[in-house]
Amino acid sequence: MEKRNPESVTVQAVIQVPVEKVWKYWSEPEHITKWNQATEQWHAPWAENDLRVGGRFVTRMEAKDGSMGFDFSGTYNVVNMHEEIAYTLDDGRTVNIRFISRGNETEVIETFDAEDTNPVELQRAGWQAIMDNFKTYTETH
Repeated sequence: MEKRNPESVTVQAVIQVPVEKVWKYWSEPEHITKWNQATEQWHAPWAENDLRVGGRFVTRMEAKDGSMGFDFSGTYNVVNMHEEIAYTLDDGRTVNIRFISRGNETEVIETFDAEDTNPVELQRAGWQAIMDNFKTYTETH
């Protein structure tokens, strides 16, 4: 297991759709592959998701030019439908996502343990870019 960085990072967005749609688009592989990338140079060619406590997920992240790629994967610790998801990544870091329903809009707040390889600001920017892609995709589909 990698050394843990004690710093937590939070990204968030207010999505202009009800929580039921937000939850569906956040958790179904057919949607995950459409929004889960930080830049146009990357894509998620496939995803698997067993959304239940003890269930596993994996999303394949690859550079479109084929130069690099990795599996983003972990195990669910908490699944409260339309409210909260928490999981532990395979490197031991934890992630918590809260879904706050406000009628026709939903606030999504995601907090994750920073890793030690990249600067925290770069990690925040990357995760926020993915969150922004999620917001755009969910509001326009």
